[in-house]
Amino acid sequence: MKYPKLRELKEAIKALIKGPYTTAYPFKPHKPYERFRGRPYFHEDDCMGCTACAQVCPSNAIDYEDTVVNGKGIRKLVIHWDICIFCGQCQANCPTTKGIILSQEYDFATTENREALKQEIEKELMLCDGCGSQVLPYDQYLWVAKKLGPLVFSNASLILIYLRVLELALSADGTKERCIPKADSEYSRSDRIKILCPKCRREAVLKS
Repeated sequence: MKYPKLRELKEAIKALIKGPYTTAYPFKPHKPYERFRGRPYFHEDDCMGCTACAQVCPSNAIDYEDTVVNGKGIRKLVIHWDICIFCGQCQANCPTTKGIILSQEYDFATTENREALKQEIEKELMLCDGCGSQVLPYDQYLWVAKKLGPLVFSNASLILIYLRVLELALSADGTKERCIPKADSEYSRSDRIKILCPKCRREAVLKS
């Protein structure tokens, strides 16, 4: 007869006193450890729609689509929990550090409605005042402006966004909406102080 090792005997005694290491799930709720990586969620108020999370996602669980409807740009971001591997790269690479955060949720398996395993949010896109193409999400402009502080006045588009937030600037048609796109030949010097895409800004600088 072989006697058990002292280490094994010690572990057996500890288990008798403290109880089993496993939990009683699913009969009782299980509370994961604090650093457990569960279902990620977009936090719409903190997300600026920059798509950094989509670019670093190794399983392509995050995608986005830019559309323009009735002169208004919309960026829709979608995270698919059914193909997410919970690596945490989206949270680690989020510029705001709070735009997407992994929760402690782990029990969301289903055999029926797979389409429900996703989260969608929408962000307003700033459109070019020259050609009407998509430039950046409005919230991303604001985030960059806050980061730069006084240096915001070194960029024409950021100046305009900042002044519009303070309700100190209007667009060319006298409203707070974006300007109506126009032909390249109509650019003047004043067009430099507008929300422009790189192509139109180049045209405005060269032709003014």
